[in-house]
Amino acid sequence: MLTIPAGKTSRYCDGRSRRDFLQIGMAGLGSVGLSSLLRAKAAAKEGGASSKDTSVILLWLDGGVSQHDTYDPKPTAPPEYRGIWGAQSTNVPGTQISEMFPLQAKIADKFSILRSMHHNNGDHFAGGHHMLTGRGGASGADRTAKFPFFGAIATKVLGSRQTGLPANVAIPSAMSIGLRPGFFGGHYLGAENDPFDVGSDPSRDNFRVKNLSLDSSVTIDRLADRRNLLNQFDKLRRDVDNRGSLDAIDEFDRQAYHMVTDDRAQKAFDIAAEDDKMRDRYGRHSWGQSALLARRLVEAGSTFVTCHFGGWDSHWNHEGRMHTTLPQVDQIVSALITDLEDRGRLDSTMVIVMSEFGRTPKMNDGGNGGPPLSKGTPGRDHWGNAMSVLVAGGGIQGGQVVGSTNRLGETPLDRPLRPGDLHHTVFKVLGVDPNLHFNDMAGRPIIAIDHGDVIDELF
Repeated sequence: MLTIPAGKTSRYCDGRSRRDFLQIGMAGLGSVGLSSLLRAKAAAKEGGASSKDTSVILLWLDGGVSQHDTYDPKPTAPPEYRGIWGAQSTNVPGTQISEMFPLQAKIADKFSILRSMHHNNGDHFAGGHHMLTGRGGASGADRTAKFPFFGAIATKVLGSRQTGLPANVAIPSAMSIGLRPGFFGGHYLGAENDPFDVGSDPSRDNFRVKNLSLDSSVTIDRLADRRNLLNQFDKLRRDVDNRGSLDAIDEFDRQAYHMVTDDRAQKAFDIAAEDDKMRDRYGRHSWGQSALLARRLVEAGSTFVTCHFGGWDSHWNHEGRMHTTLPQVDQIVSALITDLEDRGRLDSTMVIVMSEFGRTPKMNDGGNGGPPLSKGTPGRDHWGNAMSVLVAGGGIQGGQVVGSTNRLGETPLDRPLRPGDLHHTVFKVLGVDPNLHFNDMAGRPIIAIDHGDVIDELF
C-alpha cells in the first residue's frame, strides 16, 4: 500500500479536516467479473461508443457554491437574498450571470447553464454522494461511499481514448469533502477504477507526478522481465480461476506498465512544455494549472479528468472568500472553453462546473448560531434545494438556460433536474449505455443510472 500525505489544509464546517491520505491498495479488486465487463464494453460499442472520441473535464468546486453569486443571480430580489454582487448581461440576449464573471459573460454562447439542479439535501457528504454517484446513502454520520463515481463507470466501460494514458484522472488529487478518493472512487467496480491521483500541484516549479517513473535501479528491460514472469504465474492461476476475478488485477497491472513504459503519459503530464502565455492565460495558481493539465490529458487520450477546487464552504466572510475564488473560476472557465475551441477540441470535450449543493438564498448574519457577526461578516449556508451547473462542449449547444428557480432562488420553478439527468447527458456525450448493470459487493446487479434522462434541450 502507498500512502501520500496531503499536507496542511483547512477544515469543513463539520470539523472534518481536508488533510487526508491517498491510499492505493488492492482491496476490492476483482469484484466485477470479466464477463460483466465484456458485456458492458459490447453494449457500449453497439450504442456507438466505438465511433466517439469524446472526453470530459469536470471542475469540482468542493464545499458548495452559491447559485446567486454565480450563474443564477436574482437582481430584483430583496438585498439579503440577491447578495453582494449584481448581475450582468452576457453575449446571449436575455441571459445574465454574476458581475464577478465578466470573462464568461463574453463567451456565454459557448456554454449552457442548468439552473434547476437539486437533490434537496444540505449535508456535504449526502450532497456530494448524490452529485457524484447519482444516489443517496452517505451522510455526515456515515461518510463511506455506497456506489461508484459516474465517471468511474464511464471509464470502466470505455477505458482511455489512447493507450498509455490513464482513463480516469484527478488533479491535483481525488478528493470529495476531505475524503480520498471519497465519492470519486470505483467502489464495487474495483479499486483499479479509482481515478489516477496526480498527488501534486501542477503550479509548482518542481511539479512531478508520483508513480509515473521507475526507480533508478529498475530498467525497462527488468520491468518487462518481471512482467513476463508474473504473466506466467497468472496463466497458472487462471487455470483454477473460473470467474475471471483476476482480470481486474491484470488490468491494473497493464495500465501501470503502459504508463511507465509509454512516453505519451510522460509528455502529457509535462505541463512545463506549455507556452508561458498559455500558462498565464489559465492563471499561475493550482486551480488554473490543474485545468490546463486537464486539457493536455484529454488531448493526449484520457477520457475523464476531474479538477478539485476546494474552499467554497462560506458560512461567514463570504464576500472576502468569493472575491478571491470567483475571479479565478471566471478566468479558468473562459480560458478552458476558448482554448479547447481554438484547438478544435471543444466539440469532443465536455466541460462541467459543479459542486455538491448550492447556498442558502438568504444571507445569514455571520453569527453561525452566536451573536451577529461573531464569526465574521455574513455568509450563506448549505442548500440542496437548488443549484446551478455549467456545461459546455462535447456536442452540447451553447447559449442555453435549462430550468429556472423561483424569484428568490429557493427551489426549481420549471424543468426541475436531478443528478441522474446530468449523468445521462454525460453518458450520451461519451457513448455509454446508462442501462448497463454491474454487480455490487454482494453480487447483485446494479443499473448504472437509476433515475432521470438525457437533457434533450442541450442537443
